[in-house]
Amino acid sequence: MTERRFSEYADRNGLAILEVLRHEFSTATSVLEIGSGTGQHAVRIASAMGHLNWQCSDLDENHESISAWLALAKLANVLAPVSLDVRTAQLPTSAYDAIFSANTAHIMSIESVKRMFALVGETLTDGGIFCLYGPFQEAGECSSPSNAAFHQSLRSRDPAMGIRDIEQLDEFGERSNLRRRRLYAMPANNNIGVWIKDRQKGSDNDHA
Repeated sequence: MTERRFSEYADRNGLAILEVLRHEFSTATSVLEIGSGTGQHAVRIASAMGHLNWQCSDLDENHESISAWLALAKLANVLAPVSLDVRTAQLPTSAYDAIFSANTAHIMSIESVKRMFALVGETLTDGGIFCLYGPFQEAGECSSPSNAAFHQSLRSRDPAMGIRDIEQLDEFGERSNLRRRRLYAMPANNNIGVWIKDRQKGSDNDHA
C-alpha cells in the first residue's frame, strides 16, 4: 500500500503560509519547491493558486508520500517530484521565477543551507522570489522559549542542525544576488523570509 504520510504541522500552518504566498507568488508562473516533505504544502498551495506550475522535489525516500498526495489531488498544475539534494543538485539556470521551501534550513547542516541559497540564486530568474518558511533566530537569539528549547533539541539530536540566524541567511543570499525584502511573523513562532533576486548588472533591462 502506498504510504501517504500526514504532518500535523503542515496541516495546521498551511493556511497561514498560503495567505502569504497568495501575495508573494501572485505574478509567478513556475515554482520549485525544495523539500516537498509529505506533499501537503504542494497540494494545498497549487490547488488554491491554479496559475502556478508547481515542481515538487525532495530526497528519494520522500517521493512515495508526495506522489500519493498528488495522485489523490489529481492537480494538473503539479509535477511529479524530482530527486533533489541541495548538496549535489545541478539545476538549469534561470528555470523558475519562484522557489518555496518549508522547515528545511534547521534540519540541514549550515553548509547545506549555504548551498541551498547558492542553488536558489542560480535557478531563479532575475527578479524571481524565494520564500523560506520556518523558525529563525535574530542576532543569535531565539524568538521564544519554545524555539530555544527546540533549538537545543535539534542540537542534541545532531550538532549540525539548529535554528539559523536570519542575518547569516541574508549573508548567504547576498553572495547569490538575493536581497531580503520582507520577513513575515507566522503562527507558532515561525517566519517566512522573502528574498528577491536582483537583476544582473548590464542586463537588457538595466538602463541605470
